[in-house]
Amino acid sequence: MSTRIGIVGMPNAGKSSLFNALTKAGAEAANYPFTTIEPNVAVVPVRDERLEQVASTVGASEIVWDTVDFHDIAGLVAGAHQGEGLGNRFLANIRETDAIVHVVRAHGDEGVVHPEGRVDPLRDVETIETELVLADLEQAERRVERVAKQARGGDRVAVAEERWLNTVIEELKGGRPARGVRVPEEAPNAARDLGSLTSKPVLFVANVDEGTEVIPAEIAAHAAAQGAGAVAISSRIEAELAELEDEDAAAMRAELGVSESGLQRVVREAFALLRLIAFFTAGEAKPAQSWHLRQGLTAWHAAGGIHTDIQKGFVRAEVIGWRELVDAGGYAGARERGTLRLEGRDYEMVDGDVITVKFTP
Repeated sequence: MSTRIGIVGMPNAGKSSLFNALTKAGAEAANYPFTTIEPNVAVVPVRDERLEQVASTVGASEIVWDTVDFHDIAGLVAGAHQGEGLGNRFLANIRETDAIVHVVRAHGDEGVVHPEGRVDPLRDVETIETELVLADLEQAERRVERVAKQARGGDRVAVAEERWLNTVIEELKGGRPARGVRVPEEAPNAARDLGSLTSKPVLFVANVDEGTEVIPAEIAAHAAAQGAGAVAISSRIEAELAELEDEDAAAMRAELGVSESGLQRVVREAFALLRLIAFFTAGEAKPAQSWHLRQGLTAWHAAGGIHTDIQKGFVRAEVIGWRELVDAGGYAGARERGTLRLEGRDYEMVDGDVITVKFTP
């Protein structure tokens, strides 16, 4: 299943402009609130130079990239949890995502209307976060009423979930996100069943003026306090780059001193928040493919990501680091060097591993 990332922010923060720039999808961007009503969704390939080298080394037939689904969700305003500005609809769209990219206006273009009348990045962040907290509080209070009935019947999972929900409610009442409350081992699905917005990983994207790709100090400090990530991007520059051919865009980035695209930065930071690592499959005259897996999971889990039948019939895995494979000139050279290893189902995958799973049909 593709990773789903929701792009949120205040109206006119630059969400749709960033979406357009990152995906070249052409979502409507206009200078007034609620331009976006249904979430625009773009499936974006996650390119990785390491796989390109692996594919060239082993003589792969083609490269198949893993993907990220970017959901451009309409601007939230104060009162969204009560339905202001179609808020309930927008909050429901956020619940379906794995992580949140929170776009914050930090540029001074007076030609773009700000719904609050003036630019104040930290105030805008707190407005959005307050709405998410209040929406979660309503959700948690409804959930705990249902769970309490099961808990009174002696259900051990319900007892643990009720205790966790009450702690979550106290945190939310204090204006703090649910992600700070550890999910109990006795009720591992509690967070999923709640559908909490404030438990999702967050990446703050400061939409800055051209030539000023520095994260505002107040946003950097707020992100650090939240355990969130933060990057600075000029949506205007990225939009201009998106209109160019790849070679021209690379040349323009070099002139601007920007080493990678906004997409690469956003994807890298979002994946870091989700604790995802990349692994690859590749063979001669076969597709070379990238996959992503939660850090700490095993070769058996990687096999399941490739295909459930491969996981069911798992026998062993041939594993090698991508750099070792490239340096050896392919699998034959890696076998001669002894760098191609046989691993069992409990082998913990490492970022950049190239894996071939042996299985019984």
